[in-house]
Amino acid sequence: MSRRVVRQSKFRHVFGQPVKADQMYEDIRVSKVTWDSSFCAVNPKFVAIIVESGGGGAFIVLPLAKTGRVDKNHPLVTGHTAPVLDIDWCPHNDNVIASASEDTTIMVWQIPDYVPVRNVTEPVVTLEGHSKRVGIISWHPTARNVLLSAGCDNLVILWNVGTGEMLLVLEDMHTDLIYNVGWNRNGSLLVTTCKDKKVRVIDPRKQQVVAEKAKPHDGARPIRAIFMADGKIFTTGFSKMSERQLGLWD
Repeated sequence: MSRRVVRQSKFRHVFGQPVKADQMYEDIRVSKVTWDSSFCAVNPKFVAIIVESGGGGAFIVLPLAKTGRVDKNHPLVTGHTAPVLDIDWCPHNDNVIASASEDTTIMVWQIPDYVPVRNVTEPVVTLEGHSKRVGIISWHPTARNVLLSAGCDNLVILWNVGTGEMLLVLEDMHTDLIYNVGWNRNGSLLVTTCKDKKVRVIDPRKQQVVAEKAKPHDGARPIRAIFMADGKIFTTGFSKMSERQLGLWD
């Protein structure tokens, strides 16, 4: 008779300690829109969370220093006519945040240091250029006022936020829905993942794909990729058996 050895988990006696109520945010109605996004963004001053809202899209901005139960009448940042899909804080100004929406627009907002009395409804600038919903936005890591957006029209657009103009439109590079976009450390290259199961490295100045990897993961579910500090690319995906996989690429 063979005895199966069950390998003991080294985490069996590890228990998490729940954070106290006064150290967390409570009563936030996080958006239920089915989009592959983290629905939140944080910087040294604020945390922003995409929330449910009737008749349009909104997100809430909370100071990091003030935790606890959130008042249901807390002012929101509202202005989009459809759900907000992505938000991103500006790396050069802790009071500036951008939002992308199903209404095909991107809006840039100035958030005051004090908690406003009523909803913030007037963006600093509205960027219009996509023909379908915009699901990804990302600020340039080193250049001021440069914002990237990617939409369901398979376009990647670089914007000058100061003037509201398009700097670049990267088209005919993606044959299907773009899953995610990431800058390298100095902002000279982009990495994108796409529904066509390809990871692409794009030089935006040359407007061309400089490296491409087909099927880094065999599964059908979405792939994500980011640049590491040393220039390598880290991907997450799934095998054919839907097992999670991580990849590191040169």
